[in-house]
Amino acid sequence: HVQLVESGGGSVQTTGSLRLSCAASTLTDLCMAWFRQAPGNGREGVAYISKLHLTHYEDSVKGRFTISKDSVKRTMYLQMNSLKPEDSGMYYCASNSGPYLPFSQRLDISAYKYWGQGTQVTVS
Repeated sequence: HVQLVESGGGSVQTTGSLRLSCAASTLTDLCMAWFRQAPGNGREGVAYISKLHLTHYEDSVKGRFTISKDSVKRTMYLQMNSLKPEDSGMYYCASNSGPYLPFSQRLDISAYKYWGQGTQVTVS
């Protein structure tokens, strides 16, 4: 079982930046991702990182968001720059039980077994 705890959310103005963190009980051998959910919408994948740091992004965040992880600190990050109001929502970190996912599953909610409780991001 993997425990995940997000932090770093908050309120920021348009074009501002935030860095989200996800503290994990373990992440060395796992692939992980960030998802977000706006009110009234489904949960959508934002960014993915494999065991070996291969990354994948949803099109709307490419060039603005950067996913990374520090295995020593057992923490995954999401650096979010040039934020827009449409980036607002609850952000969740998630992990799969394996080191890698094929392209089609990397931002698929059903591919992830463990979830954090979320951290709120509001851009206005």
